[in-house]
Amino acid sequence: MIVRHLGLVPYEPTWRAMQEFTASRNETTPDELWLVQHPPVYTLGQAGKPEHLLHATEIPLVKIDRGGQITYHGPGQVVAYLLLDLHRRHLKVREMVNLLEQAIIDCIADYGLVAERKDGAPGVYIAGEKVAALGLRVRNGCSYHGLSLNVDMDLTPFTWINPCGYSGLKTIQLKDFGVTEGPDEVAERLLGHLQRHFPEVPPTALPKD
Repeated sequence: MIVRHLGLVPYEPTWRAMQEFTASRNETTPDELWLVQHPPVYTLGQAGKPEHLLHATEIPLVKIDRGGQITYHGPGQVVAYLLLDLHRRHLKVREMVNLLEQAIIDCIADYGLVAERKDGAPGVYIAGEKVAALGLRVRNGCSYHGLSLNVDMDLTPFTWINPCGYSGLKTIQLKDFGVTEGPDEVAERLLGHLQRHFPEVPPTALPKD
């Protein structure tokens, strides 16, 4: 898997680049994992309801093609996009979601914290409060979009939405629990767990003439 550390990049061009990569890939294209942070932005899934944005704000809202409702991205949040050939990995979407959640849970456990899943609400939670969100799109058996993990950020914009469509859901971050590592360090730790749960799979060899 090719890992790209893209730094702080605007959301919409990154999303378009994921679409273009997925549309142009074939059975010989290596999988990629992009680690990024984004300037403040709300994203609304393809079936998302605009009313989950509770009041007007200067933060841009981008309607996109992943599943799920509204969420927020901002500096201090680790975002990982997984551009994977699920057919080649013999993975179904539900299995991929479980592996993503487990990688986050394992990463958080490194800090002595217990995180967990919640039935019917994809993502990762600590004591019922959301610390990480998931959203995926699969096209022609290949995934894009991915996950976000709150590390050390301004959480105020989450209070202006129903996060992931859930009214009253509190959003938290690792800093709240005494984690002193910054987003870059947490990203590297998370990367290790993602690589363990999604080991390298060689692309299909080109057919010989």
